[in-house]
Amino acid sequence: MIKPAARLSDLSYGLRGPLPQLADTLEQQGRPIIRLHLGDPAAHGLPAPPHVLDAVKHALEHSRAYTAAQGLTAAREAIAAYYHRHGLALHPSDIHLGNGVSELVPLALQAFLNPGDEVLLPSPGYPLWAASVQLAGGVPVYYRCDEHNGWQPDRDHLSDQITARTVALVTNTPHNPTGAVWNPATLRTLADIARSRELLLMADEIYAHITYDAQHTVLATLAPDVPCVTFSGLSKICCIPGFRSAWMAVSGPRAATHAYTEAITQLASLRLCPNVPAQHAIPPALEHIHQTQDSLTGPAGPLRERLNTAWETLSHIPALTCTRPQGAFYLFPRISTATASPHDSTLADSLLRDQGVLIAPGSDFHLTSGDHIRLSALADPATINKAMTRIAHHFDTGTATPRSQT
Repeated sequence: MIKPAARLSDLSYGLRGPLPQLADTLEQQGRPIIRLHLGDPAAHGLPAPPHVLDAVKHALEHSRAYTAAQGLTAAREAIAAYYHRHGLALHPSDIHLGNGVSELVPLALQAFLNPGDEVLLPSPGYPLWAASVQLAGGVPVYYRCDEHNGWQPDRDHLSDQITARTVALVTNTPHNPTGAVWNPATLRTLADIARSRELLLMADEIYAHITYDAQHTVLATLAPDVPCVTFSGLSKICCIPGFRSAWMAVSGPRAATHAYTEAITQLASLRLCPNVPAQHAIPPALEHIHQTQDSLTGPAGPLRERLNTAWETLSHIPALTCTRPQGAFYLFPRISTATASPHDSTLADSLLRDQGVLIAPGSDFHLTSGDHIRLSALADPATINKAMTRIAHHFDTGTATPRSQT
């Protein structure tokens, strides 16, 4: 018998775990399931920008050969120009393209982590980061994001987590799973900590252009003197997660980052190159990025409409309370201690089995309190209303077990 590697024993990624697998089984048995667990805009019918699709179609015949390990020069030049417009000076050689941020995060971590190195991660936070740190031999250490302060990071708690083994600080804004947009003052504080403690900043900004009533700030622009890796891509804003089109950009003093960038290229060479057709989507996507953003999140945009629908319907469920999201497309409500299930994972399982609604428990996002759930607001308004009605019915009928009685 072939035994799985020991390093996999503590890894978890609930978004592709037992609950979605159970949902698949129930669907195969004829049960209709409303899926509110993943952030996949394409799966919910949101269209890709025509100019992005056209660019990929026209490039197919010229996309059969490998590119350089870092990716197409034209795409990297477009990314450098995009960040220049935001006030960040980059050279195309500072940029690596990849098959989604999910590929680039492990690559970036493997390029510098040594066994036992500690990486600061937000809690709650996207589970890919912790798993990738562990696979690279590092140790994930969590800093608290304060729900009572709009899910902004708690500076004092973060500072208390730093040890002699801490080597990097991960940020994520707009934030998954809460939808918080971290304000410039918060980001400057995080940059100051990284500067004073000589930490590498790693900024996950995949939702940079999905904001509603707040403005996203590129962290690296606030700390040009601090080594920083910025991750972003087209999966969310262009509704093409299946294309796997993303990048990471290394900024900061070149003397401090050159060897690291070379190490990234060395690792990137092992996969030869990223998906070539998807690389051709990047220049036209970035050229029209603000028009695309306005079409999705502006006053008449479908993302704004769907988020508003989810927010308004959820606000009528007494068992759930939620901080209003400023970005991304998720709600992260707290479960009432008086009326709800004893644990978020128990509630998620019950909602799936009893109501046919698939959501993600907050514990999937390294929040140990067990009293939150994440819901995607990507479904059409009618489907969102149906899902929220089922969730409300779950509580109203007493299917859920009051916490106070457990």
